[in-house]
Amino acid sequence: MTSVAAELTGLLEDHDGVLSTSDILRFMTPKQLRSQLAAGRWRKPARGVVVAQSGPLTERQLLRTALLRAGPQAALAGITAARLDGFTGFDDKVTPADRPVYLLAPYGRKRRPPPLQLTVVVHYSQALTDLDINPQREPRRTRIARSLVDAAAWMPTDRGAMAILAAGVQQRLVRPQDLSQVVDRMGTLHRRKLIRETIADIAGGSEALSELDFTRHVIRAFRLPEPSRQSARRDSRGRRRWTDVTWDAYKIVVEIDGAQHTADPLQRWDDMERDIDLGRDGCQVLRFPAWLVRANPEYVARKILEALRRAGYQG
Repeated sequence: MTSVAAELTGLLEDHDGVLSTSDILRFMTPKQLRSQLAAGRWRKPARGVVVAQSGPLTERQLLRTALLRAGPQAALAGITAARLDGFTGFDDKVTPADRPVYLLAPYGRKRRPPPLQLTVVVHYSQALTDLDINPQREPRRTRIARSLVDAAAWMPTDRGAMAILAAGVQQRLVRPQDLSQVVDRMGTLHRRKLIRETIADIAGGSEALSELDFTRHVIRAFRLPEPSRQSARRDSRGRRRWTDVTWDAYKIVVEIDGAQHTADPLQRWDDMERDIDLGRDGCQVLRFPAWLVRANPEYVARKILEALRRAGYQG
């Protein structure tokens, strides 16, 4: 193998077999490239992009194709970039070919038609700098904190935006302060106020989406006093346990239960045992299913307020 052929082979291996036409033509003539394409050994899935294989494209090859077509300064972004960095729980069951590919490009960049076999969503940003691009990851993409903030801004609903941010912290991919630094750098950001509030709530201990719903739609909407979140306590066996929401001065504990708390008998017994321990410490425990927090927050707020006033709250 000549040194030129070896260099091309190495470059193809480093880029999942996907290169721009201009890069390929550094190693062969246009006639040689046309010969590879005509023989069906290589493919040209989009203008200016060559894939050095004949079979179906892998997910990474699809992403590289979209990225190359968007131009050299573009980067994979949003949930597309986050998924490459280990983010899960959103569109995991959708086949790669059916998922939209999200990209960021510098504002003012010339728009290019995407590859025909892909749904590509390109956002343009004036705040895309070296701080936002991860220099150690391929394909080229935004850092996880920027990816999650953008994904939250691009979600169709507010609740989806909150879920993205909560999941990123729950999965230990990012810290709330990392998200805040990204928001501070960005000039224009859809849902800025909601994203800031959500990050602050997560930093305060509300990592689950049900707890964020509770904070936004119950505590804030009905102006209840601010509680502490995810407070640590020792149970009767000396185990460290965590309560969702606590008004320590009034010894009122609120737990927001997901579906597993009613579907799993062992989980239900664990909840009951914890309630008994809290009761022995003089605490009143109020439990609400997560669906009720979403469907009837006024009822939830009223019951909490009644309990707080019986315990001495004057508000």
